[in-house]
Amino acid sequence: MKKKNLLIIFTRNPELGKCKTRLAATIGDQSALDVYQFLLQHTVNITQELQITKEVHYSEKIRENDLWDPKIYDKKQQFGDDLGQRMENAFAAGFSSGFEHIIIIGSDMYDLGQIDLENAFGALESHDYVVGPAQDGGYYLLGMKSLHPKIFKHKTWGTATVLQETIKDIQNENIKLLEERNDVDYYEDIKDIPVFQKIIHKHHD
Repeated sequence: MKKKNLLIIFTRNPELGKCKTRLAATIGDQSALDVYQFLLQHTVNITQELQITKEVHYSEKIRENDLWDPKIYDKKQQFGDDLGQRMENAFAAGFSSGFEHIIIIGSDMYDLGQIDLENAFGALESHDYVVGPAQDGGYYLLGMKSLHPKIFKHKTWGTATVLQETIKDIQNENIKLLEERNDVDYYEDIKDIPVFQKIIHKHHD
């Protein structure tokens, strides 16, 4: 049976000292965890109302009682040796389940909204790929209509070349590039945003 749209959300299990390590180097483990929990909640807020199938893929293990409501999100386990393999496996499973348009996002984007996601799915109506460039040279969103394994191979994940290399892999295809957005990895990414300052300072007051 053909099913239209699937949103895959990749998330790390929020554990003290294990998430947002580059951020933690500046603000400490507890504040970094608080920031990540806040970003997770933001991701819930911008996805829960979407009228499409939504899956949450956990990095470590699936949590039953967390902020991802199982009535809204199907919970899955990521598998693969690196991020590329994990994403390829997630897309492959989605396509083999009969989905036609699949988009993947992470769970650490503060300046992403529900309308951005709706627009991204809209773009797949007339494009084969949709890519959301991140300011750090990676991407915050990737969507496609059929599995293209090349995109997921021979990348140094987490580096500034990922976006360029990905675009090169599909340069002859019909691609929609979204607006550049900033994901939260370093203190510089959040130092001017009041809501994050509030989270960070609650441990220091």
